[in-house]
Amino acid sequence: MRWKGRRTSRNIEDRRGASSGAFAGMGGAGRGGLLRLLPLLLRFLGVKGTIVVVLGLVAYSFYTGGDLPGLSGVSTGTVPAGGGSAATGTAVQESAREQETSRFVAVVLADTEEAWQSLFAAQGKRYQEPKLVLYRNAVRSGCGMGQAAMGPFYCPADRKVYLDLGFFDELRERHGAPGDFAQAYVIAHEIGHHVQTLLGISARVQKQQRGLGKVEANRLSVQQELQADCFAGIWANNADRSRQLLEAGDIEEGLTAASAIGDDRLQREAGGYVRPETFTHGSSAQRVRWFRTGLEKGSLEACDTFAAQ
Repeated sequence: MRWKGRRTSRNIEDRRGASSGAFAGMGGAGRGGLLRLLPLLLRFLGVKGTIVVVLGLVAYSFYTGGDLPGLSGVSTGTVPAGGGSAATGTAVQESAREQETSRFVAVVLADTEEAWQSLFAAQGKRYQEPKLVLYRNAVRSGCGMGQAAMGPFYCPADRKVYLDLGFFDELRERHGAPGDFAQAYVIAHEIGHHVQTLLGISARVQKQQRGLGKVEANRLSVQQELQADCFAGIWANNADRSRQLLEAGDIEEGLTAASAIGDDRLQREAGGYVRPETFTHGSSAQRVRWFRTGLEKGSLEACDTFAAQ
């Protein structure tokens, strides 16, 4: 990808230097503070009293979504990628490679903003830019606690994309999908979910899923995920046609990434049986098909996965 020297987005929220909240990832500031207090609690309250206090604090954290009171405090802000920590204002400790990757993410996000602004404007609509949160290990979102093991995700409640940069290492090493455009495809897919939120698609899917059985609800989830793949293809089409962002080999990288994270392939790699009724994102072939459809057609109308067989 021809990404170096291009504009970076200001919609990066860097939480890599922040506490991930109470007990998040079993290593947050809340857990550490509580462990330091345990000897005192045991001394003055005894075992039973300490258990009551700990359970009460955990319940508080769970129901309020806050940190354990008095043990950790997290505030966030918007900072450029590779800049200061949103929580402390101090520099994020990162390697040169991670610094380059965070800048790459900010460039890709900026390009999705440009693409979707023009696509929405063509339909007489205004595109509302999402935030992208960089984090490590665990993070609190408007949709609950997120873990790096979940992979990148979009939360419609706060309209933010959440990304642990370590996922790109996993994409390359575990799933065999290297390359900067493979990473860009992942980001563009999550932005595709934001587009679905703005267009009211996500809300309609959620409404339709209520009262359905698991198999039927999964089928709607697959259709929604495949549409996000198609929307990622629309972005790639616009980026190549309008800004010549793509280089030789980029499309193959994107298609490889789409295939690598198909439900059937992931189930095989996990050593289990392929069970289509449990799919939530679509098979490798489906993901490749819909990413390619968006890439070739470049239009929202071509991405109606809900009407397709």
